[in-house]
Amino acid sequence: MPLYIKPDIFDRASWKMEVEKDTKTTVKNKKWVPFPYNISKIDGSLNTKLLKDFTGERTSFVQVGPEKWFFPSGFAKEADDMYNFQVKSDDVWVITFPRSGTTWTQEMVWLLCNNLDYKTASEEPLISRFPFFEFSCFVHKDLKQELLERNRNDPKNYEFVKNMDYPGWKLLSETKGRRFIKTHLPFSLLPHNIKESGCKIIYIARNPKDVAVSFYHLNRTILTQGYRGDFPMYWDYFENNLQPWTPYWSHIKEGWQHRHDPNVLFIFYEDMNKVNLRSSIEKISGFLEKQYSSSKLDLLEDHLKFENFKNNKSVNFGSFEAAGVCLKNEAGFVRKGQTNGWRNYFDEDLEKRADKWIEENLKDTDLRFPC
Repeated sequence: MPLYIKPDIFDRASWKMEVEKDTKTTVKNKKWVPFPYNISKIDGSLNTKLLKDFTGERTSFVQVGPEKWFFPSGFAKEADDMYNFQVKSDDVWVITFPRSGTTWTQEMVWLLCNNLDYKTASEEPLISRFPFFEFSCFVHKDLKQELLERNRNDPKNYEFVKNMDYPGWKLLSETKGRRFIKTHLPFSLLPHNIKESGCKIIYIARNPKDVAVSFYHLNRTILTQGYRGDFPMYWDYFENNLQPWTPYWSHIKEGWQHRHDPNVLFIFYEDMNKVNLRSSIEKISGFLEKQYSSSKLDLLEDHLKFENFKNNKSVNFGSFEAAGVCLKNEAGFVRKGQTNGWRNYFDEDLEKRADKWIEENLKDTDLRFPC
């Protein structure tokens, strides 16, 4: 039985219209659109196994629409609000499948759009400057309660955990001025008015082997995921679309289909490595309609070099670690930034299996990764 009950969407839409009437807003101007996809529970033995291996979720995982996008149960509660988020023309979105150079790109984009204000960038965490649109879906109430109890004697960390599940879409709706938005949602699940808004969208794609290795470490590190298995088992989940934001290939192909849209810039992570970092900065700067002198771009390039970026406290989610949301004995949020680092995790059999999977999924597209 679907977890997401369609009639409830219409009830919520009616309620929003009543609010508009009370505030003398014209109902006709409200573009409230019911979330268009069915959301169904994963149940039975598969859900039991998933809950055992991914301890951040405590209720059930769900699949969304015909692509069966995979999410924790919290997605069902916020799907219609995220779908009806009102995108503005001057918004800047960074969209990726997880672990595809997202944080790196966010820092670059924010600085380019804010006159290379390194002082503010160092003082204000990236998660505040560039909110994560759907992160609240991943904060299960039981996990949150455990973290609150763990931090009950630390007012600062307690307050952080208390606000950790405040919806990104709601925070952004309350934000004045230009908004910078991070999301891992595929194009088909983005707010319904994003295309007509004319906002800037930067989509970063990374090869699936490196993505899987990096995502494996993040899943082990952050308790909202709480993965407790080894890499071969993790790859099995990844390949079979049983990881948040999968199917990976549907995500990447949707991004590829939009690469010619005038408001979309599609870039491969592999083209943003140490050799091509400067050209990537210049390409993104041009897309954002920002111009800087060569000397200023030199400074930005140095700021973004991985050896410097890895030690940048503003981008490393220190508040998550301080509150125990991230494990201290695991890899940090900004990990290695390598291309082809997957070779250290795939044995010969797993590599052959992965290569076959990749080959099969590239047959119907002209998408090809640089490496």
